[in-house]
Amino acid sequence: MHAKSKKNQTINLALFDFDGTLYPKDSFTGFIFYTLSKRHIVKNGLKILPWIQAYYLNLYPAHAMRPKLYQSMFKDIPVDFVDQLSQDYAKKIIKKLDSNLMKQLHKHQQRGDHIVLVSASIDLYLKYVCKFLNIELICTITEIQNGHLTGFYQSEDCSREQKKRRILDQYNLSNYQHIYAYGNSEEDLEMLSIADFTYMVGEDKPLPKVDDSKDHDIWKNVKQI
Repeated sequence: MHAKSKKNQTINLALFDFDGTLYPKDSFTGFIFYTLSKRHIVKNGLKILPWIQAYYLNLYPAHAMRPKLYQSMFKDIPVDFVDQLSQDYAKKIIKKLDSNLMKQLHKHQQRGDHIVLVSASIDLYLKYVCKFLNIELICTITEIQNGHLTGFYQSEDCSREQKKRRILDQYNLSNYQHIYAYGNSEEDLEMLSIADFTYMVGEDKPLPKVDDSKDHDIWKNVKQI
């Protein structure tokens, strides 16, 4: 747990995982199929087929699989080609966010809380998701050189201990009245460990109580994008 030096603070920090939490599915795999041709996916997928098979057999961890899959699929892809598709993909998936967690996110917004999406998925489309939702972002950052994706990450894969480390690097927890964290897997446990109130999808009911002072419905606005 964290120490607080400002007892009179009224703003909370709300941390939301994305895949499996705010978004019910695997957004990264969806992004691959949305952005790239089937021929490209099959051709490059065959190159890492042993690792893909090991991953689905639970013999190869997700945090190691993601960068290998990203490199295979996106190395040398022009940024201009990906960027517009990233915006379109973000508009598509925000209409499919979990309604209960979106209501929870809305309650935090109405209080004036700081809301941060903390995800192991990549910035290419998550930056637009957060722009549309008007929230902040911590995620895996992709590397760009000479207008092309290099296939490598500029940051560490933002999962497990990295989630906690990046949060602590960017936010002074003592500035907040309470810390809320929402996740769905063991990759979120380090993030949840710094929170006062936690929610694990599929395990915890109900959602932590958050005071809501207004009736404005951001969820309706999102569906109009």
